[in-house]
Amino acid sequence: MISIKELRQDPDSFKDRLALKGEPIDLKSILSADRALRALKTQVNDLRADRNNASESIGLAKKSGKDASDAINKTRELGDHLKEIETELNKIETHLSSLLYQLPNPPSISTPKGEDASDNVQVREWGNKPEFAFHPKDHLDLGQQLKLFDFKRGAKISGSGFPLYTGKGAKLERALINSMIDHHVSEYGFNELFPPVLMRKESMVTTGQLPKFEEDMYHTEVDNLYLAPTAEVPVTNIHRDEILDEADLPIYYVAYSPCFRRESGSYGKDTRGLLRVHQFNKVELVKFTTPDSSYDELESLTHQAESILQKLGLHYRVVELCTGDLSFAAAKCYDLEIWAPGEGKWLEVSSCSNFESFQARRGNIRFRNQRDNRVDFLHTLNGSGVATPRLMVALIETYQTQDGTIKFPDSVHEFLGMKEII
Repeated sequence: MISIKELRQDPDSFKDRLALKGEPIDLKSILSADRALRALKTQVNDLRADRNNASESIGLAKKSGKDASDAINKTRELGDHLKEIETELNKIETHLSSLLYQLPNPPSISTPKGEDASDNVQVREWGNKPEFAFHPKDHLDLGQQLKLFDFKRGAKISGSGFPLYTGKGAKLERALINSMIDHHVSEYGFNELFPPVLMRKESMVTTGQLPKFEEDMYHTEVDNLYLAPTAEVPVTNIHRDEILDEADLPIYYVAYSPCFRRESGSYGKDTRGLLRVHQFNKVELVKFTTPDSSYDELESLTHQAESILQKLGLHYRVVELCTGDLSFAAAKCYDLEIWAPGEGKWLEVSSCSNFESFQARRGNIRFRNQRDNRVDFLHTLNGSGVATPRLMVALIETYQTQDGTIKFPDSVHEFLGMKEII
């Protein structure tokens, strides 16, 4: 959520920055509701003062033995009028909040301008594309030959987009998750968490999934809970409605969770095999930082996510998203894309984002400044460290042999604890 005070002070700047995300923005309605709300708050304060004065008059009249009926009637009338105004104030306050929740986070001034993914900027590239003396198979052929996945039975159980990992495919999935978590804990000092996957509405609002993207979420109607689309949601909400000490920042969390997304907007996209699924596994990195350090932390977060791909020896690139390709909540974002030789294309496996104070405002997550003891909103960041489906795709396609088996080099074997899949 953006600051209504800052929006009020410089609406034109906000309008221009928000327009860079390519969404229609109606700031007039927001500013109109804000003016109405402030006017009603003034009325409420005045009426409360008048009611207090009338109440004092009742007490003085009774003490002096005078008739207090006029003061009593006035107090009652003021109270009734106050209730009417407060009811209207609550309506406008709810309306204003709903409008503000629909506004995306303005892009950082350092984010490159652009309309869509074609305007994203490649920052760096690591490693070389693998070369083969044969035509490489894709993950579907490899998975079928080695019995790593069973998409038909997964669909029988839950529907399309819910993969069933089998045999060494299940073992590799588990090895990836464990190895990534252990790496982030031991190498970078992340604090490991194992969060719940059913979320209250308030938690989804904090991170920006609700109200705007409700159609993409899985929802349990009886309990009014949402399946987590990523561990970002529960982990960020750990400190919802809390005030942290600046001395405790930055805070690093790493968490594994299954992730659930309806992917209602995936029509026309490649949904074969593991490329786009409704349930998948992901290791998530979340940071809570001071505003002064958040962009340095974004750079380190991106390198921390990259380190997994380097450990696995996978060819990848880092892409800085332009304004038109940024997510709803992000102010700045880097995507990590790995090369999948069987697919013959880049696959995104991580988005490392700085949300600045956007999520913190929605979740009322603050910190106390050591310099002046002032309380202010902190900055939140998150990145996949990393998501497993496309990672597995690139991993088995990169290390396949001509006979269709998978042979991992010694460094990857040491990291995963798996030498081969035959």
